[in-house]
Amino acid sequence: MLDKVGIAKRIAKEIREGYYVNLGIGIPTLVANYIPKGMNVVLQSENGLLGMGPFPYEGEEDADLINAGKQTITTVAGSAFFDSAMSFGMIRSRKVDLTILGAMEVSDSGDIANWKIPGKMVKGMGGAMDLVASAKNIIVAMQHVNKAGESKLLPKCDLPLTGVRCVKKIVTELAVLDITPQGFRLLERAPGISVEQIKNATRGRLVIEGDVPEMIIE
Repeated sequence: MLDKVGIAKRIAKEIREGYYVNLGIGIPTLVANYIPKGMNVVLQSENGLLGMGPFPYEGEEDADLINAGKQTITTVAGSAFFDSAMSFGMIRSRKVDLTILGAMEVSDSGDIANWKIPGKMVKGMGGAMDLVASAKNIIVAMQHVNKAGESKLLPKCDLPLTGVRCVKKIVTELAVLDITPQGFRLLERAPGISVEQIKNATRGRLVIEGDVPEMIIE
């Protein structure tokens, strides 16, 4: 089973040379620390930064440099700062190659719910609506089950939707899955996790084709 760092490391393997990538709040922000060395990737933060680097070491934080989740970050050579209008212009014009988001629930048709739990205080949807409406490719980083052990990969989301049929791939503590017309297609198992455990933890339609390999996390 993967922890949050393991999920971030596995998602980092999906990033390709030359990509412009937006990292959502939560587990996705950790991906910045695990991009393969030597790969030319530009990270975009929707609060107005192009060229985001990994998290700073303790004692080297700059309070003026934060990501969309208000965490202190670093910049890389050639970084650029701009206002929100330009940032969302980049997003809405589909200049971002890959968006990595957290989620509370995902349906087997690719719907995502990641912004509100009814009855609880929320700050608002933020940039998630623009990202799910405009992104070419969305990968979700999430927990497969909630604290009660109930599946968060569902036939239909119970929580208010952020986007419809927009998710392409999911990485959880248990598995890597693609969204297909037939449902969640199981691509890889987390270390030490069986196919049966994944089946038991998934309420939505699950497609299993042949032997499912175990993830390689370096």
